[in-house]
Amino acid sequence: MNWTEFTEISIGLIIFGVFAFAFLIQLWYYLFFFSRVSFYKKKELPAFTPPASIIICARNEDHNIVDFLPMIFEQNYPEFEVVVVNDCSWDNTGDILNEFAKKHANLRIVTIKENENHAHGKKVALMMGIKGATHEHLLLTDADCKPSSKDWLRHMMQQFTTDTELVIGYGAYEKQKGFINKIIRFDTFVIALQYLSFAFARRTYMGTGRNLAYKKSLFFKMKGFASHYHIESGDDDLFVNEAATRKNTRVELSVDSFTISRVKKTMKDWIRQKRRHVTTFKQYRFGSKFRLMALSISQYLYFLTFIIVLILQFQPILVLSMFGLRLVIQLLVFNKSMKVLAEKDLLVLSPLIELILMVLYPLITLSNLLMRKNNWK
Repeated sequence: MNWTEFTEISIGLIIFGVFAFAFLIQLWYYLFFFSRVSFYKKKELPAFTPPASIIICARNEDHNIVDFLPMIFEQNYPEFEVVVVNDCSWDNTGDILNEFAKKHANLRIVTIKENENHAHGKKVALMMGIKGATHEHLLLTDADCKPSSKDWLRHMMQQFTTDTELVIGYGAYEKQKGFINKIIRFDTFVIALQYLSFAFARRTYMGTGRNLAYKKSLFFKMKGFASHYHIESGDDDLFVNEAATRKNTRVELSVDSFTISRVKKTMKDWIRQKRRHVTTFKQYRFGSKFRLMALSISQYLYFLTFIIVLILQFQPILVLSMFGLRLVIQLLVFNKSMKVLAEKDLLVLSPLIELILMVLYPLITLSNLLMRKNNWK
């Protein structure tokens, strides 16, 4: 064996070693974490129905309020109020809310006026809504969301036990025609698969404000959003990342407990939304960042080294077998998890969309470094 052949074999072994290491990490996440959503089965719980406050922040949401607020009032629940924060709206939001107030005694309207000398984000509006809420148990959603059933509130509140202070639910997006809709919904599914799985493993790191419940006392115990008030985003994930413990958090995944949001129509609008969301990652606790970075880095290394070892023709049969095994396990986990989260139509295109998102995410991160921040609305 000459030096050239020895060098080629050495390089092939090193790259294959990296591929194998990334392969094992990927399998670990899918089998140890993500499979927890796949095998979710709701346990029988006591019929716990504490008085609850549903909190919605609205800025120029007149069309969504007309469509979705009636579904909030139709909740099959003994005692609840709906607190809507009219945050500096200049459309018909205020007038429409006043009309709803004539019909629904349990509607509380909190109005924030525009202040030219002090701009604010969603956290101020949400804080005002929480302060204005009457009850200890809070359920948060957005103005462009609708509950999947009349038992949404009941299912979310039922998860509160003696030790529970925080309940994480699933916020889906509307199913529409078109490939962009599938990209957005698959991205939402994958993110949910991650944070729900980690929550089941008692390593909770985020929730979504489209469907999130916690106690009012927890909010004030954590001093609200004080530790990350300077960041526009994070009213949901940063709060959960800071407030969640191994014992105080539960997950609710009954189909009737979901919320469904109106989806962005164009890729440009969705990317603008994603730019806001990805700014919060660096504020996560070290353990959360480490686990998410290990998952992401292993994914990129896995595909990169897969291509390289095939080009080098180093153990191609073994490499293709490992690739196939990871794909089969991924599809099995996706299939069962998509059944749980009612996203089954995304399965066939999932491998392709995974690759597309791997290209888009670095571009979104780069755009955040080059462009100004967005407002919450």
